[in-house]
Amino acid sequence: MRRGAGAGFTLIELLIVIAIVGLLAAVAIPNLMNALQRGRQKRTMANIRALATAIEAYQVDEDEYPAAACPSGVFVLPGPRLDQDSFTDLVPTYIAQPPFQDGWSRAMRYGLRNTRDAYNLRSMGKDGTLDAAPCGTTTNFNDDIIFSDGVFIQWPEGTQN
Repeated sequence: MRRGAGAGFTLIELLIVIAIVGLLAAVAIPNLMNALQRGRQKRTMANIRALATAIEAYQVDEDEYPAAACPSGVFVLPGPRLDQDSFTDLVPTYIAQPPFQDGWSRAMRYGLRNTRDAYNLRSMGKDGTLDAAPCGTTTNFNDDIIFSDGVFIQWPEGTQN
């Protein structure tokens, strides 16, 4: 068989296709990364809600909130990091396996007022650093997510950066 001229792609055509693919990737990759971080936030909030439900059920039965591994900490301050020894009073009656980590695989914190009548659960966000609690909505993946006495007092909402 005889091959005629023009049977392949020209260099210009290949460069145009590569440029189009590059532009599509430049748009898609940041959106994908944003979606992954939003998923981690939502998983963190779900873990906090599950743990808070168990804590609230315990409080109804015992008339005080459960101590974690170290019952130190004040309501407004972050408590100790949660680990496998935390919340042994909750297992298995109130929750089968308490979540101890947030969506970024970092230990959440449990603060308990010394009188054991108020608590908070906190995720320190994507960066893992403790932030001041401004309360209300946040638009940054690095901001803390804080649940206190049955409600979120700081939570993600809207477009995140």
